[in-house]
Amino acid sequence: MSPTIISLIILTVFLGLLALGLEIFAAMGLAGVVGFTLFLHQSPSFFANVGWNTMNSFTYSAVPLFVFMGAIFANTGVVGYLYGAADKIIGHMPGGLGTSTIGACALFGAMTGSSVAAAATFAAIAFPEMEQKGYDPTLSLGLIAVGGGLSVLIPPSLVLIIYGGWQQVSVVDLFAGALIPGFMLAFFYVVTIFIMTKTHAHMFPPPTHHTWKERGIGVLEALPWLGIVALVLGVIFGGIMTPTEAASFGAFLAIVAAIGYRRMSWIALKKSAFAAVRISAMIALVVTSARILGQVFQQVGLTDAFADFILGLGWSKYAILVVLFVLYMVLGCFMDGLSMLLVTLPFVIPILESFNISLIWFGVVFVVVDETALVTPPFGLNLFAIKSVIPKASLIQIAKGTLYFFPAIFILLALCTAFPDIVLWLPNVMFK
Repeated sequence: MSPTIISLIILTVFLGLLALGLEIFAAMGLAGVVGFTLFLHQSPSFFANVGWNTMNSFTYSAVPLFVFMGAIFANTGVVGYLYGAADKIIGHMPGGLGTSTIGACALFGAMTGSSVAAAATFAAIAFPEMEQKGYDPTLSLGLIAVGGGLSVLIPPSLVLIIYGGWQQVSVVDLFAGALIPGFMLAFFYVVTIFIMTKTHAHMFPPPTHHTWKERGIGVLEALPWLGIVALVLGVIFGGIMTPTEAASFGAFLAIVAAIGYRRMSWIALKKSAFAAVRISAMIALVVTSARILGQVFQQVGLTDAFADFILGLGWSKYAILVVLFVLYMVLGCFMDGLSMLLVTLPFVIPILESFNISLIWFGVVFVVVDETALVTPPFGLNLFAIKSVIPKASLIQIAKGTLYFFPAIFILLALCTAFPDIVLWLPNVMFK
């Protein structure tokens, strides 16, 4: 049987299973099993070996630790102090609590790599405050959704950890590359809010005016959080600890902070540990299933054939990148960002390598594109995270609120494409 027919059968099985409502990891895994069993004649032990070899990674062990760190902050409620400090420092600016929410999300993103955790946490903390003070609910929900998405870009980022382990790219370089774009995107969100206070003034009540004394107190209240960020990222970029070791250090600091604020409890500790196990197990299933399916496509020759076809079109590097960005934005409506990344990497990497495109740059830029996947229905994870916390909000209402902030994402994407050094400058300065 020709490689083309085999590839079509496997793709049909994969898409058919998705259409039947199977989880993405199950659809990928079963399609891979069909390909290896029926067409490549592998024994069952092969799949166990793939799973072991894929997940037996020191790099991946950072994932549950960073998830645990974020879960401690969320489940103990101490992140509420961060939000309060942000409001005192920048809440007087145009946009008021909206600006404070973005600022707090950016800082929280520098302590945990989970956008879902960030979105759910700030939905519980920020939305009631914004609703009570008269902010437009649709705007508030969308703002929290995109603000939570900053956690997938500002290091540490779970997606970048998985990508680095998958492609054998330095996670430290990826973190350094994402730092400037991450805070640029937060700044663009704030600028968007400023503009909207002029063009959509009815959506914003007047900001609260804090005295200089209150702002000074806010700075003091923010110091513990700034210290945690500085310590965790500092030991990584300073070469003192690996990302995995820094994740352990960060988890310890999270527990210390919760104890310091007298919010630590056995229930919160247990709940956080279970969250780390549950999310890490889900990621492990996705990564292993994607590896199996990707190897099927590689061994039947589909990935090389696809790369040859795309390169044979004679398009420029930028034209191909635009097509990839659009493709990812469309796929993001139907797949979560991590699954989307891992399914497409076997096809995309040969194309990137043919144009000598940095894998560090691509990893960071993909995460920028992933910001849209997190908030586009029907499968945007941040939409469901907020919906679970605020049941009265509809997925469409939350997604509609995010549309105000899409121009900021597109502007950052264009800047990073036109000026790759926005991503590559810091890794080159720090580690070359």
